[in-house]
Amino acid sequence: MTSTYNLAQKRILVTGASRGLGRAMAEALARAGASVVFTSRTADDLQQCTAPLREEGWDVYEKVMDVRDEKSIEAVATWVEDKWNRLDVLINNAGIGMRTVNPAFITDPQPFFKVSAHGFRDLIETNLTGYFLVSKAFTPMLREAAKGKIINISMNHETMKRKGFIPYGPSRAGGESLSHIMAEDLRPYNITVNILLPGGATETGMIPEEYKDEIKQHLDLLQPQIMDEPVKFLASDQSDDVTGQRIVATEFKEWKDDYFNE
Repeated sequence: MTSTYNLAQKRILVTGASRGLGRAMAEALARAGASVVFTSRTADDLQQCTAPLREEGWDVYEKVMDVRDEKSIEAVATWVEDKWNRLDVLINNAGIGMRTVNPAFITDPQPFFKVSAHGFRDLIETNLTGYFLVSKAFTPMLREAAKGKIINISMNHETMKRKGFIPYGPSRAGGESLSHIMAEDLRPYNITVNILLPGGATETGMIPEEYKDEIKQHLDLLQPQIMDEPVKFLASDQSDDVTGQRIVATEFKEWKDDYFNE
């Protein structure tokens, strides 16, 4: 297997693409030749991402989309259908972290009974219900083409069970269950669904700036670009027969060797 992926003619949408993992993946896909729609809740952040790429000659677009809002999602789905008449790859990445519930979650983790109902609902609606709503809205387009790929971003199983990580842990655990069921539901339509995660703590906006130095004393934070190779693989024709897999970016080479040598 080659590590070079030509994504020319691929039409891809990435949610939560204005920063962190989403931005890194969207940039990598665009530079591999794909046409990429960056989506996020704020227009200014998106334009800062797409403008440099557009100047380099890549085919990128920005669309404001709130993954919790069905009308917002449908508006972007309509735009994609009018613009491209198809979507090849959907990447569900948009999410919010523990800092929205407890800003001091790293140094002062709180038990679940101190989490507000509002904070719990808001995070679940973004991280779990958002994956469901976006996938539901774009699946008709994928089914019509009788081919397509959905990539759902997740995190380590250890974090799903970590003290003080409600509701973030359950949101990602639910996302993995959703992904596996989606993979089976969409198998008859030649649409693949896979899970991709970094494989460790990653330097993204979900870690408060004031705690990064402290964290770095205990572990090396991964850079968001750790996702580049596996996401390009999953978006490429090389992964056409891959579905229902959970791929850890730090272990990607080993996973690929094992998968294709079985």
